[in-house]
Amino acid sequence: MDMSTWSRPQMAARVAADIPEGWYVNLGIGIPTMVADHVPLEREVVFHSENGVLGIGPAPPKEMVDPWLINAGKQHVTLRKGGAFVHHADSFAMIRGGHLDLCVLGAFEVAQNGDIANWATSENDTAPAVGGAMDLAAGAKRVWVLMEHTTKEGRSKLVRRCSYPLTALGCVRRVYTNLAVLDVTPEGFAVVDVAPGVSREELAARTEAPLRFA
Repeated sequence: MDMSTWSRPQMAARVAADIPEGWYVNLGIGIPTMVADHVPLEREVVFHSENGVLGIGPAPPKEMVDPWLINAGKQHVTLRKGGAFVHHADSFAMIRGGHLDLCVLGAFEVAQNGDIANWATSENDTAPAVGGAMDLAAGAKRVWVLMEHTTKEGRSKLVRRCSYPLTALGCVRRVYTNLAVLDVTPEGFAVVDVAPGVSREELAARTEAPLRFA
C-alpha cells in the first residue's frame, strides 16, 4: 500500500489509549497481546489470560524471560505488582460470570451487525479451533476487535455478512485496524478515526461493508 497506515504496535497503542482506568481486560491471541505493552505502569488496567493469570504486564526482554510465565497464546509475559495466578476453572468463571469489562479479540471477519468469525482455520494455528474466544465473546461486557483491515490477498475483513463459521453473534462494539477505528452501530460501521494518509475513498474501497462517516 502506498498510503500511510498504522503499524501493529501503533494499532495496539491506539487500543491501549482507549481503555479506561481500572478495567479488567482479556487480550486474545495475536495482535491483541501487544496491547499490554502500551499501557503506562502508572495506569491500572488489569490484564487477564484464560490460562489463569491476572495482572499481565508488558512482554519481557530476552534476558528477563521467565519460562514458566506465559499467556494463553504461549507467549512469555511479565506480571505487574499485585498480579495473581488462579486455577483454570476460576479463570473461566471470571469470563462466564461477566466479570471482564472488555475482551480484545483478533478476527478473520467482522460483519456490519457485530458478528465475529475467528475460529482457527488450520492445524498450524497456535490455538486449536475456537479456544476461549466463544466464552469471551459471550461473557465479557464489551468486545473490541483488533486486526488487519484486509487479508494478505487484499480481501476486506469488514463484511456485510461473515462467510466463515461464526464465533458469536452481534457482540462486537468496536473494530481497530491498520486503516481505521470503527464503531458497530445499528446502521452498520461508523468511522471514528482514520490512519494518517488514508482517504475516505481509499478506506471505502478496501471495505466490503458500507461505511458511515461523521
